[in-house]
Amino acid sequence: MSWNRSDIPDQTGRIAVVTGANGGLGLEAAEALAAAGAHVIMAARSPTKTEAAVARIRAAVPDAALEVVPLDLASQGSVRAASDMITAGHDRIDLLMNNAGVMAIPQSRTDDGFETQLAVNHLGHFALTGLLLPSLLNAPAPRVVTVTSTAHHFGRRIDPSNPNLEGSYSPFGAYGQSKLANFHFGLGLQRRFEDAKVYASSLLAHPGLTRTDLQTLSVTASDGGSTQRFWEWVSRTTGMTPAQGALSQLRAATDPQARGGDFFGPAWVNAGPPVRKPVLRRYRLDDAVDTLWAFSEKATGVTFQM
Repeated sequence: MSWNRSDIPDQTGRIAVVTGANGGLGLEAAEALAAAGAHVIMAARSPTKTEAAVARIRAAVPDAALEVVPLDLASQGSVRAASDMITAGHDRIDLLMNNAGVMAIPQSRTDDGFETQLAVNHLGHFALTGLLLPSLLNAPAPRVVTVTSTAHHFGRRIDPSNPNLEGSYSPFGAYGQSKLANFHFGLGLQRRFEDAKVYASSLLAHPGLTRTDLQTLSVTASDGGSTQRFWEWVSRTTGMTPAQGALSQLRAATDPQARGGDFFGPAWVNAGPPVRKPVLRRYRLDDAVDTLWAFSEKATGVTFQM
């Protein structure tokens, strides 16, 4: 059952895009992929933080093949600019890791008019994946790995009439909605790959409880709400390290035995080595996926052409 970074096969010649690669799980994943020989495109928002992340990876992997692309997932314009930059330099992409996210922040809207957690965690990744799809399908065996959370279990399905949760917003409720959207997106993308009979795979992963700055930022953004403070304390005192937490998405991205539709997470719910997890909440799953897809295409203007 044990699986760690030493189990990652040689990635030489593969081109990998990792969102949020300048910190936390994304930085760990980018470093592991670079150490295995992949050319890693670090798509991230903060230039200063990204510069420090590049320096850290190069210190550990002196010959790392790294490329930086500015990406703010809260902005559909930034998503399109990033995809243009990536496709201008690469005619194929072997791996897209939809990793970046925000967690349990106060209610706000992006400049595009979307609730921020939904915009960053789902809609930005939905649009990026669709825009990069032609380059992904140029690869011999491309994978898309979308990072969700155990929070998807308490998330509500998208209601297209109120996706921004007006009148019913709560920080963790919106977070759960966005993480369930990630879950439905990953499964829906695999179904579309299968329907189109293309040799591509969509997989899901969740990191369990991990000591990244995600909970700390949530506490700061929310002025230390009690729920946020509790989960920040739990992750800080009992959570796995970022290197351990990133193993689920790395296994989904690189395990030769992984298949489209697989879902990887820690063996013991929120801790432990990465293993295949069952796909639960199947009641009316296809309806939920189709509703999410129709809403997301309309919201972003991006359609998936196989």
